[in-house]
Amino acid sequence: MNIRPMQESDLSTLVTIEQSITPFPWTLGNFADSLVAGHSAWVGYQYGEIVGYAVMSIVAEEAELLNIGIDPECQRCGRGIELMVHLLQIAKENGVGRMFLEVRRSNISARAFYDQFYFNEVGLRRDYYVTHKNCEDAIVMARNL
Repeated sequence: MNIRPMQESDLSTLVTIEQSITPFPWTLGNFADSLVAGHSAWVGYQYGEIVGYAVMSIVAEEAELLNIGIDPECQRCGRGIELMVHLLQIAKENGVGRMFLEVRRSNISARAFYDQFYFNEVGLRRDYYVTHKNCEDAIVMARNL
């Protein structure tokens, strides 16, 4: 897989992937806003097709993983690992000392993924995520770089 900066022309593909992997996906506007805000936004592609994406905010010496996703057909093939390694490298190059993220309490597979990268639970945001029935807590995770 190759990785390059996200472009506006990628956004409709990203929304399609996002809609296939999460019940409450980012919208085209969310992705566009990240580009306008200057977030560190990347796409992974192979054979000319986008297979994943990652968006990270960097402020001073901290980074926050805002979104990461892999096309369902390419999951469990190491593409998410490649994107996360790329983000960690970009964060280090930008002087980041600590990276944060939020993950749904119920998202066991994502939590296991972040555990591989030595993210640890550091907090809880009650009722952070909307669900079909009510709200769900977010686990705040962090790791030093």
